[in-house]
Amino acid sequence: MTGRLTEIGEGFWRVNGDFRLGGVINLGTQASLVRLTDGNFVFLDSYTLPDDVKREVDLLTDNGRKLTAILNLHPFHTLHCDWMHDAYPDARLYGTARHKRKLPQLPWQDTQCEDDALREKFGVDFDFKVPAGVPLVDEDESVHFSSVLALHRSSGTIHVDDTLVYLDKGFPLSLLTMIRRVDFHPTLAKALKPHAGAADEFREWAIALGTDWAQAKRIAAAHNAVRELETEEFPTLVGEALGRVKSVLENHRSEYG
Repeated sequence: MTGRLTEIGEGFWRVNGDFRLGGVINLGTQASLVRLTDGNFVFLDSYTLPDDVKREVDLLTDNGRKLTAILNLHPFHTLHCDWMHDAYPDARLYGTARHKRKLPQLPWQDTQCEDDALREKFGVDFDFKVPAGVPLVDEDESVHFSSVLALHRSSGTIHVDDTLVYLDKGFPLSLLTMIRRVDFHPTLAKALKPHAGAADEFREWAIALGTDWAQAKRIAAAHNAVRELETEEFPTLVGEALGRVKSVLENHRSEYG
């Protein structure tokens, strides 16, 4: 069900949102409200909150006074940034280089979400990963593969849009082979950088992702579902996802080396 605030881990709430392809098929979208170790909160990504959800958020955050930052982690998710800033103008607004370019009227922080400096500011509570071998912002704006992945340390929750997908949908999306399966976004072939070594850079990054986040407890994934994880299951899922894109990586090596 969309338009709900659900606590999926200790101190980690997820908003299921609507995003309709062609105005018909609801692919869904998400934002996450996270309580920090100092008692304040941040949003991961932006969404226009329904009135009842906003009331819940305001209750948790002392009418927004404890909401200290909004971290927009996916460069192509820009539809709700204006609303989120208008609703919580005192929260520091972070985005990628594309957010700043597309929405220059908003008061973005100098630190961008893809910068190492973001880890320095929020590293107590989060680990952030930016995929290697692919651009964060592709020149082809139909390719939405890359994003900044975030692991909330205390709840073990991974927040990710597009780079990793986990669909749990009814018909007609239930006909897809990737339904209820953790996969890399299907635009990987287009996203890989056109130079030698990019396929290996991505593969090595993905393996390290699985290893570094082996203790993760769940994935809050694009576009609408949460995948609960068994103990140290995440590396296995990443490895299986890599196996399914083996031909994509081999084709890239054949062309570029």
